[in-house]
Amino acid sequence: MSAIGLFFGTDTGKTRKIAKILHKRYGDETVLAKPLNVNRIEPQDMLAYDCLILGTSTLRGGRLPGIESSAQMEGWLEFLPKLEAANADFTGKTIALYGLGCQEKYPDTYCDAMGELYNFFSQRGARCIGAWPTDGYSFTASKAVGEDGKFVGLALDLDRENLKTDDRLNGWLALIAAEIGLPSHT
Repeated sequence: MSAIGLFFGTDTGKTRKIAKILHKRYGDETVLAKPLNVNRIEPQDMLAYDCLILGTSTLRGGRLPGIESSAQMEGWLEFLPKLEAANADFTGKTIALYGLGCQEKYPDTYCDAMGELYNFFSQRGARCIGAWPTDGYSFTASKAVGEDGKFVGLALDLDRENLKTDDRLNGWLALIAAEIGLPSHT
């Protein structure tokens, strides 16, 4: 089994925290590669994997993390143009997304950045998996909700619903395990 790439973009470190939890769960870099911040990689680092788990936070105004969106460091806003410049083709690659947001403070842009990643990678040929139900969430709008009425990946709210994180992660990992090549145990 080849490793699954695990990449994230963050502002406050919460998206990194989830990446580290995911990595620790599997504890074997032959299964799930060490998590890497997109501000520390080049396009070929991501393109080396056939299966990827990608995480993002959503910043003010529903934006991806990056300097332009007032993040503390570079993030997806700076990395996506690098992928474009490299004419990155994700055809044949499988991607599962997770996104962080705050339903209470930003109910009209909840996890919007995850929707932006979904659009970017699916337009470049990726097969995105891991759609997650919106049941149990309280928000008014989200670009991360697909045509089927589900989130395009796992939506997490560590600010207001931290106690639901483990159950949501377990359910999502069970959902994507077979398609992405993760062992079925969590």
